[in-house]
This record gives sequence, C-alpha cells and structure tokens, in this order.
Amino acid sequence: MLRHLLKLIWKRKARNLMLSLEILLAFLVVFAIAAFGLRYWQLYQMPIGHGWQNQWSVSIRSAKEMPNDAAIYDSFKRGLLDLPEVESVAFASFGTYEMSRWTEDYTLPDGSNKLTIDGMGVTDDYFKTMDMTLTAGRFFSRQDDGADAAPTIINQRLADRYFPGKNPIGQIIVVANEDKNKRWRYRVTGVVAHFRSHGEFMDPVYFMLPRFIPGVGKEAAYNIVLKLKPGTPRIFETKLNAKLKQIRNDWNYIITPQSEARASMLQTQLIPLMILSVLAAFLLVMVAFGLFGVLWQNTTQRIPEIGLRRALGADAGSIYRQIIAEQMLLSSGAMLVALVLLIQLPLTGVFGDSLNWPLFIAALVLSAGVIYLLSLLCSLYPGWRAARLSPTQALHYE
Repeated sequence: MLRHLLKLIWKRKARNLMLSLEILLAFLVVFAIAAFGLRYWQLYQMPIGHGWQNQWSVSIRSAKEMPNDAAIYDSFKRGLLDLPEVESVAFASFGTYEMSRWTEDYTLPDGSNKLTIDGMGVTDDYFKTMDMTLTAGRFFSRQDDGADAAPTIINQRLADRYFPGKNPIGQIIVVANEDKNKRWRYRVTGVVAHFRSHGEFMDPVYFMLPRFIPGVGKEAAYNIVLKLKPGTPRIFETKLNAKLKQIRNDWNYIITPQSEARASMLQTQLIPLMILSVLAAFLLVMVAFGLFGVLWQNTTQRIPEIGLRRALGADAGSIYRQIIAEQMLLSSGAMLVALVLLIQLPLTGVFGDSLNWPLFIAALVLSAGVIYLLSLLCSLYPGWRAARLSPTQALHYE
C-alpha cells in the first residue's frame, strides 16, 4: 500500500511541488516559533540567582555627574535603615530588571581565554539584600580592604569556563588591554550558581560582581537596593521618597518595586515572540487555505481514478484513508527536506545554547505535530467528498 501511494505521489510530482514548498516553508516557520517559545520556557525554569519579591530599587537621577562620596552613601544607608519597613540597604552600579548592561573583556593573568563578561559593581551588603547564596567561597566584606586585587563574585558558568577542574576561590582575573603592567586585577572570593540581571528570559552569560567601595574610585553607584519587610504596601513609596528627599533634596529618585520591574521586563521580552506568533498564525492560515484548495482540486481531477477503484470493489473508507495517507506522506517528505536543513544548526552550534539538542528535538516534534494536524484537517473534507462518489457517477465523469 505504501509503495503504491508513493508511486501515485511521484507521478504527480510536478503538481505537488508547490504544495510541498508551502508545507516546507510552514514547517520552518513553525519550527522557529516553537524553538523560540521553548527556549523562553527553558530559560524561565532556570534560577535567576537573586530575589525580587521583597526588593525595591531606587535609581538616582542628578543634573550633574554624581560624585563617589562615601559620606553621601553613608547618609543614604543610615537614613533608610531608620525606616521600620527597611531590612537591608545596598548599592549597585545599576538595578536588576533594567535594560542597563555593562560588559568588558577579561583574560587570565597569562593573557589567555579572552572573554566578554557582564559585570555589576555592588557593595558588601548587596548579597544579603538580594537573598543570594553561595556555592563556594565567601562574600567579600571589610576583611578584603587593602587587598592586592579587587574582590569579586563570579557565577558558576564563568568558573567552569575559566577554571575547569580547579578551585576558583583565590584565582585572578584581569582586564584585557594592551598594557600588561596596568591591568586591573580581580580576585575571586566566591561563586554563585546563577546570576541573570535581566531576569527569567535572559540567556545565561558569564557574570561577575566586583566589589564597589563608596568613596574609592571615580565611578559612582546610581542604584539603591532595598530589602523590605514582607507585606510592605505600595503606598510606602511616598514615605520612601520623602525620606530620600530629606537626605538629598536636589536629586530625583525613581522608585520601583522589583515585582513590578520584573513584570514589565517579562512583558517587554515577550513582545518579539508575540509578533512572530501572529505572523506564523497568518502564514498557517494561508497555507491551510492553499492546502485545502489544492486537495479539493486534486480530488476533482481524480474522480475517474476514484470511480475505477470503487468499481473494482474499494469501499468508501479505503478511499477516505487513501486521500489522507497521500497528504500525510507528502507532508512527511517536505518536512524531511526541512529536517536535513535544520539539523545543521545544532550540529554546527551556530546558536550555541539557544538551540541545544533537547530544545531542537522538542521543537521538531512540536512543529511536526502542528503540520500533521494541519494536513489532516485540510484533507478531511476532500477525502470525505471523494469517498461519497458512487462508481456510476465517477465513471461517467468527463
């Protein structure tokens, strides 16, 4: 039976070519959407490495460049800790769930393994404020004052890349530049399993959190991170803003609960997926109409053939199954060609972890299921119509 169906499809190869191309294109688009969506789901399941439920972020906006003055930071910290709702205060270069991003090239001391690494300067209290935990080592503190290299926390991804099979604690990372004698050195004091500053839909990257010391260096930290007591209402923003203005009245403050910043970031990150999904839906509708029309036309053109089969004793169910099986085989052939093209992506690693093998297989199965379902739905009525033809009616068709 299968061999006979394949012969029938091959004899009508010219007629089926455009239909196969439509199915192939639809399969590629559905695969892209499925892979994109599954990657989002995969990322959402990964830990982000920091808290957000009880954390608030305060971005400082000043008309002039903010000075890195230890007295200013001390005033903020003391004043905010006086509020009964505030449990912990820390400072950072920028906040989590913001579009801000700071990257720089680093190497090992011998100049090898040059990597672009994301970074964020943070104060000693940042890890307690953000509910972070270590997998190795310790968080930096005042005991690191006067160290020969700036202390830093790195994520496990960076530790595995730079120090495979070694203890990363105490290892040195340097800023990559031409002058080897003036490279800024960082010493690893601890490792966290994960840290994704943009939240759940951020791809895992190499990340380091070097120590920011108020009053040391020219760069200032423009973000205040607060950990509040659970259940603190949104109206606390008014009280918090009044306190900040009391400390420094000539600056403006953007206060954002991390729960709201997270929701906004997730919504923004989902926009590309939504747009692609709408485009894919329109394409599938167009393919469905084209597929349905071609099948209807093919069935009409094959009325003499169908009538001859009925006259030779084929029942209606056999005709029905033949029409559906032919369409399924045609769809399988188009998807097989697409698979030959798509499988090159994970083999070459062109998309890295964004298209790993589990994701590739899942997207392949999902998109194939969609195409098979579409093919089945589009072939049901033409198949039913062909099965209803009586031998007498079909044999007299001109």
